[in-house]
Amino acid sequence: MSLTFGFLESDCKFMSQLYDIIQSSVKHHYNAPNYNCVETTMCSVVLSGPNWAESLVVGKAMDLYNSQQVVQLTFGPFHPTLSDAKQFPYLYQMAPKDTSLAMAMISLILHFSWNWIGLTISDNEHGIQFLSYLRREMEYNTVCFAFVNMIPVNMHLYMSRAEMYYNRIITSSSNVVIIYGDTDSTLALSYRMWKSLGIQKIWITTSQWDVTASKSDLTLDSSHRTLAFAHHHAEISGFKTFLHTLSPLTPNEYLASLEWMNFNCEVSASNCMTLKNCSSNASLEWLKLQTFDMAFSDDYYDIYDAVHIVAHFYEKLFQTMDNVKGYQFNCLKLHSILRKTHFVYVVGEKMIMNQKEKRQAEYDIFQIWNFPNGLGIKVKIGKFSPYFPHGQQLHLYEDIIEWATGSREMLPSVCSADCGPGFRKFWQEGMTVCCFDCNHCPENEVSNETSEYVDQCVKCPEDQYANAEQNQCIPKSVVFLSYEDPLGMALTLMALSFTAITATVLGIFVKYHDTPIVKANNHSLSYTLLISLLFCFLCPFLFIGHPNASTCILQQITFGVVFTVAVSTVLAKTVTVVLAFKVTAPGRMMRFHLTSGAPNYIIGICTLIQTILCAIWLAVSPPSIGTDAHTEHRQIIIVCDKGSATLFYCVLGYHSSLALGSFIVAFLARNLPDTFNEAKFLTFSMLLFCSVWVTFLPVYHSTKGKVMVAVEVFSILASSVGLLGCIFFPKCYIILIRPERNSLQKLKDKTSF
Repeated sequence: MSLTFGFLESDCKFMSQLYDIIQSSVKHHYNAPNYNCVETTMCSVVLSGPNWAESLVVGKAMDLYNSQQVVQLTFGPFHPTLSDAKQFPYLYQMAPKDTSLAMAMISLILHFSWNWIGLTISDNEHGIQFLSYLRREMEYNTVCFAFVNMIPVNMHLYMSRAEMYYNRIITSSSNVVIIYGDTDSTLALSYRMWKSLGIQKIWITTSQWDVTASKSDLTLDSSHRTLAFAHHHAEISGFKTFLHTLSPLTPNEYLASLEWMNFNCEVSASNCMTLKNCSSNASLEWLKLQTFDMAFSDDYYDIYDAVHIVAHFYEKLFQTMDNVKGYQFNCLKLHSILRKTHFVYVVGEKMIMNQKEKRQAEYDIFQIWNFPNGLGIKVKIGKFSPYFPHGQQLHLYEDIIEWATGSREMLPSVCSADCGPGFRKFWQEGMTVCCFDCNHCPENEVSNETSEYVDQCVKCPEDQYANAEQNQCIPKSVVFLSYEDPLGMALTLMALSFTAITATVLGIFVKYHDTPIVKANNHSLSYTLLISLLFCFLCPFLFIGHPNASTCILQQITFGVVFTVAVSTVLAKTVTVVLAFKVTAPGRMMRFHLTSGAPNYIIGICTLIQTILCAIWLAVSPPSIGTDAHTEHRQIIIVCDKGSATLFYCVLGYHSSLALGSFIVAFLARNLPDTFNEAKFLTFSMLLFCSVWVTFLPVYHSTKGKVMVAVEVFSILASSVGLLGCIFFPKCYIILIRPERNSLQKLKDKTSF
């Protein structure tokens, strides 16, 4: 069985010419519009394309025939207008839908990290629809237009704007330009002119635009700037063998001269190295010796598919008939098959002719290699399928790209370079999302990625801090007032030294307890004061070291109670001095208080009051472990939280009230005839004590972390040293250095000291 084909003799370049030829054909068959005078069962199949406008004219003209006797198949790019079943019920487009083309192009753009793209399209319905698809995909993926050239179809209008379109391309910072539209329009004229002028851009096109520069002598180095998307097609069985039989001598050179033929090349690594090292003239010789996967362009695949389907229909029809001679059939049978049948090739590719069920196209991605002597090769560098899961739809052959470009990365095309680590993006008003400035991250915030989707800096967690480059959060070191710390070590040595001194003074007083100077100063109160000072000097050891729940409670409570004992003892000593010198006659009530030991009760009462305050403190809001992650940039300081600040200051205030009372009483008794000036020493000790703790308050609040702890420890030591030095050092001086003054005679001699 053979199929007969008829071709129009005229080379139709304009729609008016095509319409005239169809009208002439209609008249020749004596058919009147909407009326068929001749009864016939002949079915005519019309193949039109590649321009959709030509197919539209043919489709309208076919209405003059009996539509049931005509089937129109179109090749060329899929067009939504031609898929309208109401206008064209008997028209079938061979090409699959290109609705996924925009997605495929954006996937490729994202793979190479481009976001600043130029677009040149035909200013017609087809181009505008593609622009709509492209805008939708770009918005989803943060890709922006550097410019959009909408090339008018009208030649006069195009010529008046051609320079403007050219200037947009050469002045744009975008290195990537998408070309989409009709190949026989003013857009094609622009594209050929731009390429001939050597504009250094990466052109992204469809297979209709991948015609290599067959009339130019391009070198290999200038040939890798075109990326073309072609519909994925199965291999045509036996086609390669047929082509090789056309010219047994130099088949590849012969085939390369055919304008309708392109080559798909699967280049191996070894061949790539061979080709890379070859000269321009040697490249052609190398190509002659290679075996290529030769294939049609998309339009010719569509033509092949159309013929294949018609042949398939006749074959199935005639297989069921006994006598096919002179048989003619109605096109309704062919229409029925085309609308319902899913044609499957031998290699497994499915073809669906029902326009409503048309599958989205899958694409092979090619890089155009132009060689001298007009030889062009399409090298397949990847593929795209919309039916794969998101993120797996695009697959590129990285080794081929690396060889062709010297790197797996293409020429960059971005509006603004990605902000480096430590910076954040800043958009000015009126700027697109792809264009931005870079500002340093705020303090303690980082950005450790250069991805274009990372717009803000991230604040480091409280237990981490930003490094100097602000690209990484580093864990903070945990610190506290430790014994190894220089400050902690100094305070420890001071506490140990003064503890030893206090113990020595206590030992001296115990050893010389029968001497007049010890007896005259009420040795029981002196012992009490020295023991309380001994504990005061040991209190810092509760503040130094790693805090825990026990030490946090003990350090404040012990400090509060022990210091109360010390200050109340000073108060008792002061009261004792006053009572001793105010007793002028035996039998008076003051003498009774002095001899009965009434001043000693002051210690117990004052200590009881402070103990009650501490108990309330523990019950309401006791001290606990706290962390200070803000004072030091790189450190987390572990400190003891005071709990209730009010009760903490109540304890300090109670100390101050006792000290103030002692100071007032001692000040009033400063001029009493005391040989050893006990009242004066007490006055000066309380003055020093009050000075230390008054200074403590502002200093304590102006410091943070372990320095705050050190200030409190130093205040404890300083005030304790003040009491020890002012009250006991003069007496120790007399006992140890001037023992001749430690006698009853000298005690009675008021002028001897």
